[in-house]
Amino acid sequence: MSTLVSMKEKLEKILSNPKYIFALFIILAIIASVQALTGGFKTYSGGTIQYTQYNNYVIFKQSFYHLLEGKDLYILYPEEHWDLYKYTPTFSIFFGLFALLPDALGLSLWNLLNALVLVGAVYSLPKLSHTQKAWVLILLIMELMTCIQNEQSNALIAGLLIFALGFLERRHYWLAVFCIMSSVFIKLFGIVGFALLLFYPNKFKLGFISVIWGILLGAIPLLFVDYTQYQFLLQSYLKLLTEDHTASYGLSVMGWLYTWFGLDIDKNWLVLLGILGFLLPLIRFQAYKHPLFRYLCLCSVLIWVVIFNHKAESPTFIIAMAGVTLWFMASPKNSLNIALFVTAVLLTSMSPTDLFPRFVRDEWIKPYTLKVVPCILIWMKIVYDMWFLKALGSDEISVKNTALSK
Repeated sequence: MSTLVSMKEKLEKILSNPKYIFALFIILAIIASVQALTGGFKTYSGGTIQYTQYNNYVIFKQSFYHLLEGKDLYILYPEEHWDLYKYTPTFSIFFGLFALLPDALGLSLWNLLNALVLVGAVYSLPKLSHTQKAWVLILLIMELMTCIQNEQSNALIAGLLIFALGFLERRHYWLAVFCIMSSVFIKLFGIVGFALLLFYPNKFKLGFISVIWGILLGAIPLLFVDYTQYQFLLQSYLKLLTEDHTASYGLSVMGWLYTWFGLDIDKNWLVLLGILGFLLPLIRFQAYKHPLFRYLCLCSVLIWVVIFNHKAESPTFIIAMAGVTLWFMASPKNSLNIALFVTAVLLTSMSPTDLFPRFVRDEWIKPYTLKVVPCILIWMKIVYDMWFLKALGSDEISVKNTALSK
């Protein structure tokens, strides 16, 4: 018994010290980078052209050079990489910071940025203890590795949106809006994060700051290309997004409805319904003053941008699972919440791994988009919680038995 107590105390000591968690995530990012750099080459869709294991990094890197060369960012360059570049011109300029470096260094720094922004963002949140934050991050390791092993930006986006709430709670408005706007200039769905601004005073100031950051970040490509070329790139980007919108269902609400029920509902209508569901609890204006309500809205944002994204794929789910894990950490540990969370860990995080036999993955997990289902259910539970938090008077919200009640 004394040995178990001693081990528990040592574990608590480790988890309560952020330095150990930062060190762990640095190691994980380096491991993922080394794996990609030493992984040789691969082909796609039965093709004969061989590409590096870090193909997505090459896409981002080459977009910077394509922009400098006055090329269209949004067409295929099969001699350089597989697949299309689907980010903004501003992101291609940002990626020049990595593109100018040797691949080994640039890729490693890119993966480190994704990992450390996520860690820093979780630690920026108020109310939760260091131990709780450490558990949030540990529970996200599997999704993080999926993300950075694919050189994706999703951990960075999750971190930026979480940082936004942390900065807003401290009234660091310029930094908060910068984080949200930066996520938008990586992937447009980050715009949902602006809902967090509703909870804070000085709306005019927040609007002004948003306009300034939008202009500054949007104008960055004009330092490298002329206005005519920039206008062409924006039109090409819009064309890509329009055509991409009809291409697939992804691991999303759209995919779930289609694979489970055969419903081929117009995606625009489903997104509209999702927006209404997201906004519905926000009419509880008196709830804005309560930390739990604002925190739950962040969780809702993180999950919403994935489950209503028709192009969501496995590496995208670091964003959704960040919302799921943060929700669970602050929620009452009743049987329903525990069951939902365990289901999310099993089906969302672990289902793509060898913990599930291949025939289960091929016959059930993938065909029925089971990876997204727990996230959909938990998002619904969050919306319910935001709407039905019990009033303790005219303007108070019950947060008993939650981490945010302290």
